[in-house]
This record gives sequence, C-alpha cells and structure tokens, in this order.
Amino acid sequence: MSGPLDGVLVVDLTRALAGPHAAMMLGDLGARVIKVENPGAGDDTRGWGPPFVQPDSGDRESTYFLAANRNKESITLDLKDDGDKALLTELLRRADVLLENFRPGTLARLGFGTDVLAELNPRLVTLAISGFGHDGPEGGRAGYDQIAQGEGGLMSVTGPGPDDPQRVGVPIGDLLAGMYGAYGVLAALLERERTGRGKVVRTSLLAAIVGVHAFHGTAWTVAGQVGRAQGNHHPSIAPYGLFHCADGSVQVACANESLWRRLCAEFGFDPEADGMATNGDRVVNRPAVIALLEGAFASIGAEELLARLNKVGIPAGKVRTIDDVYTWDQTASQGLLVDVEHQTLGALTIPGPPLRFFSPGPDGETETTRRDHLPPPVLGSSNDAIRRWLAASDGVPQPAGDDVEDGHAT
Repeated sequence: MSGPLDGVLVVDLTRALAGPHAAMMLGDLGARVIKVENPGAGDDTRGWGPPFVQPDSGDRESTYFLAANRNKESITLDLKDDGDKALLTELLRRADVLLENFRPGTLARLGFGTDVLAELNPRLVTLAISGFGHDGPEGGRAGYDQIAQGEGGLMSVTGPGPDDPQRVGVPIGDLLAGMYGAYGVLAALLERERTGRGKVVRTSLLAAIVGVHAFHGTAWTVAGQVGRAQGNHHPSIAPYGLFHCADGSVQVACANESLWRRLCAEFGFDPEADGMATNGDRVVNRPAVIALLEGAFASIGAEELLARLNKVGIPAGKVRTIDDVYTWDQTASQGLLVDVEHQTLGALTIPGPPLRFFSPGPDGETETTRRDHLPPPVLGSSNDAIRRWLAASDGVPQPAGDDVEDGHAT
C-alpha cells in the first residue's frame, strides 16, 4: 500500500502553494518527496497565519503550511552556498523529478539551467510553474493567485453579478496549476519509459485558470458571447442553482427534461407552461423559474424539501460549512481525513488525498490506497538523514519510509 509512485524520488524546490501542492500529490501517490527550504524561515507559508498551532511556542506551525506539505521530508539548503549547491547536485543526480516555481530564469542563474540539468541527469523530469508563462509578452511576470484569478477571467464570472467580481474562496489558480503540473509530470514519467529521457513540463497560474474556463471559453471563441457573473445559478441550465426555502436554502440541479418533469410532478407545476417547456426557454426566463420554485419552497423546511427531492430522484443538496464537511461521515468514509504524528505538534488529523486505488479480483475489489502518510515536516527535520543517505547511497533512490520512525524522519 505504498502507492503507484513507490521508488520515484522527487526534489521539491517550490514554495507557497502551486508547486507544494503538486509535490504533495506525488507524495500521496507514494513518491519520496524531499522538500528543499531556505535555512531559517523555510517555505513562505510557514509564516502565513494566523491560525498557527502552538502560536506562543518556538515550535509553532501554520495551518496553511500543514495543508500543502504532507508526505514530504524537509532539508534546508542555501542555494547561494557552494557546499549546499553541491549537495543539491547530488540529489538531482538521483532524482526522477524536480519541481520549481522560481521566476523564469532564476534557476539558470543559480547554475541549474535546463541544459545543465539534462547533462547532469538525462532522465530527470522537471516541472516549472510560473505566474503567467515562461515566455510571451508578459512571460516572467510575478503571479499570485488572486491576481491570476482576475487576469485569467475567473473573477469576471464569479460573484453575485457582473458589477461585483469575486475571487473563488480557495486559491484555485494555485491549486489548479499544481494539479495540472502533477498530471504533466506523470505523463512525462510515462513517456520516459519509452524514450529513456526526461522532459521539461511547464504550466502557469494563467494557463491553469484558462484551462478550466470550460463552456465560458467556447461561448466566446465559438459563439462570441462573453460570460458574466450571475450568482448561484447556472448560465446554461435552468433550474440549476441555490433556492431559498422556509428555514434556509437548498441547491437543486435539473440538468435534463426528465428531471424537470419529475420536479413539476412533485410540486404541481405545469412542465409545458409558457416559457418553461424546454431548457432553452427556462434559461431565457430564469427569473420566472426561480420565482416559481421559491414560491413553492417558501413553506417547506430544508430537511423536508431535501427528502422530497431525493424521493423523486432530483439531485439536491445542502450548503455545508467547512466544519460540517469535516464532521460528515461521508467525508470520513472516502479517506478524506488522515491521522498523522507530527514531530512537534503530536497527533494531528489533516485533510487526506482525494484518490483511492483498488485491485479487482475474483472475490471482489481490494483497496490498495496508501495509508501510512507522513506528517508535514518540521523545517530541516531530515537534514541529517538525507546527508547520511547521500553519503552512503550508490545513486539508487531510497523509497520514503526506509529511514522513518514514528511518522517523521530519523
């Protein structure tokens, strides 16, 4: 149950969120991830808070850092120091994957350009994440998530209306860039099995956000229509959105005509009423559709309404708060919470990876999902272990866990 990337060595030079998230995804899949941090302060996110755990202690840790760094080891290196650069060189000789999110050109100035890396380790797969791309008229521009959400058009289609653009409530540009980056790394590793050589994979916050425009993208490129924010209702499907009821609200999704007819039968609507007969009609007449449903729902409590919708097979749901989600038994059942033993904080429950793996067999499926997760590392906690391994190893990557005791590197 060590994961499909067992035996893959990842050197993670990234900080903040996009790169660390990609590295964490690879670690969740069983790769050994060595996170390289600046001496002293480490990854920027170690200081992003509150909230901090043990805020008045020298051992304090930010919950932001804990969110993006499970299944990693930490080593501190000063990349302007010749001795530390030599140690990084030895790591890269052994690595399968390098992750970096410096501004374009920075790694080359440090002496690790793509030509140097290719000579050092021809099988190395490098993932480079930037804000707006590594080339083009604005290549090299610094990028932070909210800036990229705005520049990439996402904020213009998010919020209550076109005059009140809103950011997505999580740093979605960073997270998407990390996901796309990990996906690119896996493709390059697969190609390496055929060619024997690594690749450079590049993505950016801008590319990741444009990559999820979905129907908004083709609405413009094909139909010439510019999408705008319109709150909690789908621009192309109706009814599909959030509806108020007697004691709160519920979300309802009627994505085809069969569901619309079931909804009408349950609540006494005429499915063929003027302006309601087809999805196209209902999109054009969305305010009337919303008024119709909310009029019927006004005397019904949320729990009763959800029960009725479920009874007739209408997709519907609550709007849960974060604490509701993490105390929901369905969340726990999917492996989305994991228990780890942190080196200074002790026992912690943290969010878990979103993938599960199963092996089919004659007697049914056997789950092979990784269970032995490493806690987010204390800054430099693997310094000695990694140096010992480099001194003793013959160049073959050592899987994560071979030098681990009680959940943290020894």
